Amino acid sequence: MATLQGMSGVDLRAVAMELNARTPLWIGKIYQFDEKTIGIRLNGEDRTKYQFLVEVGRRAHLTAAFPIPPKNPPSFAMLLRKHLAGGRVLGFEQLGMERTIAIDIGKKDTTYHLVFELFDEGNAVLCDETWTIVKPLWHHRFKTREVVPGAHYAFSGTDCSSMGVDEFRSVLVGSDRDIVRTLAVACMLGGRYAEEVCRQAGIDRALPAAEADPAAVHAALGNLLGAAADAPEPVITSSGCWPIALGDEPVVERFTTYSEALDAFYPQTRKEEAKAEKPRLSQEEIIRRRQQEAIVGFEKKIERYERIVERLYENYTLVADVIGTLDQASRQHSWQEIETILRSSGHPAARAVRAVHPADAAVDLDLGEPVKIFVHETVEQNVGRYYDLIKKFKKKKAGAIAAMERQIVRKPSRKIQITVQKKRWFHRFRWFSTSDGVLVIGGRDASQNEELVKRYMEGGDTFVHADVHGGSVVIVKGPTADMDEVARFAASYSNAWKAGHFAATVYAARPDQVSKTAESGEFVARGAFVVRGERTYYRSVPLGIAIGLQLAPEAAVIGGPPSAVTGRAKVSVMLQPGTFEPNDTAKKVVRALRQQLGEDEWKSLKNILNSEAVAAFVPPGGSDIVES
Repeated sequence: MATLQGMSGVDLRAVAMELNARTPLWIGKIYQFDEKTIGIRLNGEDRTKYQFLVEVGRRAHLTAAFPIPPKNPPSFAMLLRKHLAGGRVLGFEQLGMERTIAIDIGKKDTTYHLVFELFDEGNAVLCDETWTIVKPLWHHRFKTREVVPGAHYAFSGTDCSSMGVDEFRSVLVGSDRDIVRTLAVACMLGGRYAEEVCRQAGIDRALPAAEADPAAVHAALGNLLGAAADAPEPVITSSGCWPIALGDEPVVERFTTYSEALDAFYPQTRKEEAKAEKPRLSQEEIIRRRQQEAIVGFEKKIERYERIVERLYENYTLVADVIGTLDQASRQHSWQEIETILRSSGHPAARAVRAVHPADAAVDLDLGEPVKIFVHETVEQNVGRYYDLIKKFKKKKAGAIAAMERQIVRKPSRKIQITVQKKRWFHRFRWFSTSDGVLVIGGRDASQNEELVKRYMEGGDTFVHADVHGGSVVIVKGPTADMDEVARFAASYSNAWKAGHFAATVYAARPDQVSKTAESGEFVARGAFVVRGERTYYRSVPLGIAIGLQLAPEAAVIGGPPSAVTGRAKVSVMLQPGTFEPNDTAKKVVRALRQQLGEDEWKSLKNILNSEAVAAFVPPGGSDIVES
């Protein structure tokens, strides 16, 4: 029977059988909710999940919901996660009839044993495959065993359930107690289950154990344990929580599994209700609270030192006597000798001394409270010391009060409400929107060039390319009046930039002029195309890209021809062919844009404005920032 104080060995056997019926299982996350309570999330087949809760020294069972775990996991929980997470549960084993359950866990090429002790104060012990202790929850040293790292986990206990009738007979014959006490103690059944075995065996509970029929008692014991483990009918009664109902005790509630019954029977170890969050204090409120606490502390010290001054004057004669005696004694004896003399003396002045401070040549006198007296100074000089302390803390108090009266000027913080740009299909390509709002996309490499032409180029689009070997295929998704921006985009994301040129020629064609079919004897490389028919040329197109930070309608880093970017961006910088590699250029652009923003704006936008977002718009090859 499980009581609020804890579970019995029979109860634990029922839980172990219930857990083994759910294998195979794997170890998920491990939690430690307080100094005694540990939870293990167990993952089963078909995505089933179980939550195994152990309160060492008390209970172990599955639960419907874990308590709220602490934000920072304790070190023991982290150790268990390190060794056991992801391991396969090989089985749950009760050690004899003890209130001890071990989980055998296979991890890589070893087997760990995680032992939970539910007797006495309880413990949790992680052992390796040889049962050598890796780490216990608590270190213990007993007469018969040690529970410390490196020691062998020793188990000793009687398991009458595994004995044959002859061995069981020797247990009964060797007992000088009655049958019910022998079963309760030697077989570790506890009183109520021992009485039930006697009832089922038809034996008087007061019969001496040596006179009982071993076969009848052994059979009744087997029936009881078999029912609890293999055919449980869990109930809660007024006396406790049972895996099977015993006798005529009224049943309060019945359950499908014993874990459900135990989960309902035991209260949660931590309150599940969400604690009311403490109101967050402003910096000014925190400062004022500290100032108030400091003032209270100063007042207490002032009050104490003023009280000490009064006690010194009230006990002037005693204090002067102690000072005179100890001042003279210290010139002839060591302070260790003086302390010995004081302890053995019955003089009233000696009895008033509570402690000796040799380093300070001082003693603590009991004047209703301990008062430190310096024996090489007069009573007036000692009083003067405390007056100096009173003045010191009065000055500190006045300073704290003056600081509180000064109004703290808080720098207004301007929070910027932003809507972050959503990811769209064309963002994995090079892209920009022309001044009249037409989408333009370009390939980053040969593979994307092929993809743009085959998948995304349509009848009303325009094919654009720099008239140099190597560069982005550019697709204009619709008619635009800003073809100069498109040409500059195509020129900038071509090998002309990499070669350090500042101008290039660009041509445009219709989609039906673009083909992958080569002339006889020719070969068209991956990412390259054959353009037949008349083209439109744009000559001496200047190279240059702007990268900026757009806030509306969505916050994002944008890039492209300067005329298409600067009108939309809050801040921007210009790039031209130069010397710095793309990654270095991206970092320089982030710094340059940040310098143009206010501190509050930067704090709101720093997750958007980063070198990765900027690098998507930096042309291949070296670049320089154009100083404005």
